[in-house]
Amino acid sequence: MKLDIFTHIFPPAYFSKLNEVVTDKAALKRWFNIETLHNVPARLEIMDRYPGYQQVLTLSMPPIETLGSPDVTPELARIANDGLAGLVEQYPDRFPAWVAALPMNNIEASLEEAERAFALGASGVQLFTNINGRPLDHPDFAPIFDLVSGKHDKPIWLHPARPPKFADYPTEDKSKYEIWWTFGWPYETSAAMARIVFSGMFDRLPNLRVITHHCGAMVPFFEGRVGYGWDELGSRTADENYEAILKSMSKRPVDYFKQFYADTAVLGSKSAIQCGVNFFGTDHVLFGTDCPFDKEQGELVIRETIAAIETLNFTDEEKAALFYKNAQKMLKLRVHDDDGCCGGHHS
Repeated sequence: MKLDIFTHIFPPAYFSKLNEVVTDKAALKRWFNIETLHNVPARLEIMDRYPGYQQVLTLSMPPIETLGSPDVTPELARIANDGLAGLVEQYPDRFPAWVAALPMNNIEASLEEAERAFALGASGVQLFTNINGRPLDHPDFAPIFDLVSGKHDKPIWLHPARPPKFADYPTEDKSKYEIWWTFGWPYETSAAMARIVFSGMFDRLPNLRVITHHCGAMVPFFEGRVGYGWDELGSRTADENYEAILKSMSKRPVDYFKQFYADTAVLGSKSAIQCGVNFFGTDHVLFGTDCPFDKEQGELVIRETIAAIETLNFTDEEKAALFYKNAQKMLKLRVHDDDGCCGGHHS
């Protein structure tokens, strides 16, 4: 059994609507050129090559809040979530769970849509690392975290959002050579994680569970800087009293970072997966591929991620935890140990 916690899709009705809404098709050429992102039969054909392989569905980039005004995006979210729920209902043995998309430039509508999505069966929500340039710890977004984590005890899928306009240097107006993606997205995720930690969100919401895309981004590799470096928070800053924040924390900053969860979506890098497991532990890492974003329409990341986990020096029990048991526990899916299939039914 292999339960892929972080895959992306455009449900057919949403894909049609997206074609209406987005006028600059060139800006979205990568999404429109990946057939398995919106062609479900083509996607299932690839999945069939990997027995016991299932996917948890999230809506693909771009973030809904970037696609229109606050009075437009709620309809997009409803179409997306209805489509995701429909795919899970139609193919429960392939897609046992789905994650809600929210129109985050309209907080009231997002709260309403989250409630509606949970009633439809959503396992959690996907948030992006910034909301049209605003950080997730902005007070406006607190009601979202309160509802998802505090009221419903649902996990959050955290996806980076950093477009080419985020320049590499202040003297330029855009990022070059796709640096905004290769290095920018891991930085973006790491920065969002830090804002969540230092804003006190984990203390305020004891049940907060956040799945960080791309294996926790920069955090595992920079464990020393996150650990010993942030043990000295405030020592490098004169204009703000960060030392008071440090004293108010109930444990070391690095220990808060270990409360995040991570997927294995690192394009098959064994060293990155091992680094992530070393930092978060086998109980906080979940098999995820980022399907279908590769030059083989998703098959490359599925194949290479499975191979990496299989060949690393994990015990059979650790592999089972990574491949499906951690996800089943988080999503509260029924476990059938006799055949390794969860069947998509909630316990």
